[in-house]
Amino acid sequence: MYVKDHPPPHFHVQLNDGREAWVSIRPLQIIHGRVAAREIAEVLAWASERQDWLRDTFEELQR
Repeated sequence: MYVKDHPPPHFHVQLNDGREAWVSIRPLQIIHGRVAAREIAEVLAWASERQDWLRDTFEELQR
């Protein structure tokens, strides 16, 4: 996540090959980038268990 980032609430995933995806927090889905969900399945599983924390953190960083 970045400070003062744009809506909707999301986080960035950087892959080892340099590709990046933006993932919205609610609903949890890829909103930007050329990355298949299967490529970041572990990240999506992690985020699924932490959606409230991710949303709260995103909102805090926007203040």
